[in-house]
Amino acid sequence: MSQTLFEGPIFRVERFEIELPNGKTVVRDAVRHPGAVVILPLLDDGRILLIRNFREVVRKWLHEIPAGTLEPGEHPDDAAPRELEEETGHRAERLAKLTEFLATPGMCDERMYAYLAEGLEPTAQNLDEGECIDVVPTPLDEALEMVRDGRIEDAKTIATLLYYDRFVRERR
Repeated sequence: MSQTLFEGPIFRVERFEIELPNGKTVVRDAVRHPGAVVILPLLDDGRILLIRNFREVVRKWLHEIPAGTLEPGEHPDDAAPRELEEETGHRAERLAKLTEFLATPGMCDERMYAYLAEGLEPTAQNLDEGECIDVVPTPLDEALEMVRDGRIEDAKTIATLLYYDRFVRERR
């Protein structure tokens, strides 16, 4: 059994029945999401491009790295450069996938694809209507300190920064 409770332009909410591995049957609600990309833009001087993004749902400005929802049928490799330029006004000479992860698997099937962007060249921001985004070049170590002290609250930003710091940065 599956029933769509809500369908919007980006995601839908579905109620479904599932048999668990222990044999019990339960009813759950889930957000069905097309997926998204998240980009860690690294400047040649070692700073990263954080964005200061007004998030209406939590009614506050958040420090994040750029990200965006996949368009229908769009491959993450195509979405990452698009979102980077739209949100930061930069193009990348090199874009490499770092990892992918589930954002909130207890309620949503959104898969996020994280990329490292290097060789950045300034262009111009091309924000979607309703986006309020400031670009904030930030030393990587300061961004990591912002994670530690709670100034960065966004999970995709935390996951991508820590992944880069632990598994990529130390090997360069």
